[in-house]
Amino acid sequence: MSDLASRFRASWDEIAPVGRDADSGGYLRYALTAPELRLREWFRAQAERRGMPVSTDGNGNLFAWWGDQNGNPPGDAGQGGAAGGGAVLTGSHLDSVPHGGAYDGPLGIVSAFLAVDELRAAGADPVRPVVVAAFVEEEGARFGVPCLGSRLLTGEIDPDRAAGLRDAAGVSFADALGARPAGADPALSDRFATFVELHVEQGRALVDAGAPVGVASAIWPHGRWRFELRGEGNHAGTTRMADRRDPMLTFAFTVLAANKEARLRGAHATVGRVAVEPNATNAVPSTVTCWLDARAAAPETLRELVEAVHAKAAERARRDGTELTVTPESATPPVAFDAGLTGRLAELLAAPVLPTGAGHDAGVLAARLPTAMLFVRNPTGVSHSPAESATDDDCAAGVVALARVLEELACR
Repeated sequence: MSDLASRFRASWDEIAPVGRDADSGGYLRYALTAPELRLREWFRAQAERRGMPVSTDGNGNLFAWWGDQNGNPPGDAGQGGAAGGGAVLTGSHLDSVPHGGAYDGPLGIVSAFLAVDELRAAGADPVRPVVVAAFVEEEGARFGVPCLGSRLLTGEIDPDRAAGLRDAAGVSFADALGARPAGADPALSDRFATFVELHVEQGRALVDAGAPVGVASAIWPHGRWRFELRGEGNHAGTTRMADRRDPMLTFAFTVLAANKEARLRGAHATVGRVAVEPNATNAVPSTVTCWLDARAAAPETLRELVEAVHAKAAERARRDGTELTVTPESATPPVAFDAGLTGRLAELLAAPVLPTGAGHDAGVLAARLPTAMLFVRNPTGVSHSPAESATDDDCAAGVVALARVLEELACR
């Protein structure tokens, strides 16, 4: 194992136990809950250890600065912007999906701090600041809207709407944050010139390519829709089958319809979350609520997919005597990362270029800043699961790649 791989492992072991479920082996690091708050303190400690002041934006996002917040590079006591204007932003998120993997999110933050170490050890002389970010509620697992922190920062979501989002226990985002979110930063393009997010790959393209690191080209359009199915709760033992208004039947048909319609279009559709009332073994449900996650290569394909699932669910509801309401909860348009930046980094790293169907904070910031993503090989190809993994040597390769990118963008 290389020295860098050993240093990666030492940093990784500091956070590996935090929020890990002993039974599943997965992580329960929901935004602004105790495990994620412990990781936020770890973030601050890492920054302090490196002499990097930490700022917040009033939305729950954290920023550790190598260089000052006026845009001056490290060691420059002058005022005003650095050469080229704005800082080079990197980092990712600390929260997880329920029982998720270890690498999704935190890998980008651990790697960013280690990349700063690599640049310092090499005597790099940045002409603009380097900033490590930890974005809040990227997964949307607690408050329902993915990339909430980056959406607030860029103005893609209204702060009042974000403040009122509630988790399963009824706690609002504003209460968890301790304040109403501040919303968009009007000076975003002045504060930050570029964003590069390193992330574990959530598929097997790099395994097939035999490469430890890749560069992202685009993110598929995707979104989440809430399907509320209402019927009539009743006794399972005394209600005749012909008399039932069972929303579970409509739900089952909707799941099968989503699967079929996605396959017909070469798209992705998943119903991975469901809530049933009264959720009793001997009761016909009164209400079933489920969430559809849909993704496709093109916006029109995504629209057709969701419309088809909605239409089939509505027809089945009519036959079952149930009622259907469909509510869009989030929608992310297709993202083509900055072509010039992507090509420049692919050439610099001699790395393959690949698209992804997964959403990221980089996809939100790409609408406001030149943005790129680096992926680190995941040998299992599995993500949002305890089986998600990466070798220490590949993670070290990711750190080296990120350091080279930061040197290219911040030191030239």
